[in-house]
Amino acid sequence: HEAINSSAEGNLANCLSDLGRWDEAFVLKRGVYARRVATLGVSHESTLHSALSLIVSYTDSLRFAEAKKMILEQLPIANRVLGKDHQISLALERNVVISLLGDEKSAREDALQAEKIIKDMLVRLRRVYGHHHPDTRTMEYWLRRAQKKLAAYDPRA
Repeated sequence: HEAINSSAEGNLANCLSDLGRWDEAFVLKRGVYARRVATLGVSHESTLHSALSLIVSYTDSLRFAEAKKMILEQLPIANRVLGKDHQISLALERNVVISLLGDEKSAREDALQAEKIIKDMLVRLRRVYGHHHPDTRTMEYWLRRAQKKLAAYDPRA
């Protein structure tokens, strides 16, 4: 019953996020994540998926500092357990990029780091999913955005 309750709670939290009711969604998503950590452990795919869901809500609600903090905890686990090419690992990396580029207070170094991550991701995305996959196209968009942001820091670029 725990798995069903967590899934239902996660779905409700996603609906609340879609409605912009972030605080209520965060309470539910944090609860689901905590229960999965307690019952399945931090390295279980379902736990990592719950962490990703929480991180996506952080980035969607522009809470970039919270997103980055959690990503730094989760990405090494996901890469070790699932591999760098797994959908969850790639989604965590995508959220690193969103956090680095979406933050209005980000520095040039953040854009450089995002560009480096994106270029590495694109090699893997093209190999795993192909050139026309939506995830590949999304990261191509983020690469253009990173390059545009870098050009704004240095008009000669």
